[in-house]
Amino acid sequence: MAEEPIILRAARPDVAEGLAFAGYLNAAAEGFFQFWLGRDFKRVIAHAYTKPGHDLSYEHATFAVRGERIIGMATCYTADQHRTSSLEPLKEAEGYRALRAAIIAAAFGPVFRILDTLEDGDFYLQAIAVDEDLRGAGVGSLLMDGAEERGRASGSRRMCLDVSGGNAGARRLYERLGMEVVLESKIFYMPGVRFLRMAKAI
Repeated sequence: MAEEPIILRAARPDVAEGLAFAGYLNAAAEGFFQFWLGRDFKRVIAHAYTKPGHDLSYEHATFAVRGERIIGMATCYTADQHRTSSLEPLKEAEGYRALRAAIIAAAFGPVFRILDTLEDGDFYLQAIAVDEDLRGAGVGSLLMDGAEERGRASGSRRMCLDVSGGNAGARRLYERLGMEVVLESKIFYMPGVRFLRMAKAI
């Protein structure tokens, strides 16, 4: 019997999908969200995910699915949506972990502020991730195509993302998809840590 086709669908505001979203988000960020929010990071993010009006909301996520199985995710938003994003849903979800999260957020302030360099007309790809057993099967390209379509529909002129300067594999992938480095950000008290803003016209 032939496998079911892979399709894209909008995310829904329920906790089960939020847990999947959190796992993909953390994988795309190379473990940063677990470091930031602690071992219960999936529950924290899933709680915030169900609320509108912020960067980690279901409103910005698209899932790749085969049948009932979620196999990948992309989340992206416009520069204007980021500027009006509220931190309240995440703070509410952090609970007793809020102090730890605040300390780490302060220490990594320059990393968070990289997002504030988004320009008018930018459509920002915050994260894209695919199940390990399906990497190389075209799921990532399907999600990227869907993100570009969403960006054009939003009236944005450019799609962009940030990638760790040490992640050569991801950079090569994005270059194959037509993106190029437009900005490099270094953090003066973290030698060797740098982020590359990559972008393409849409």
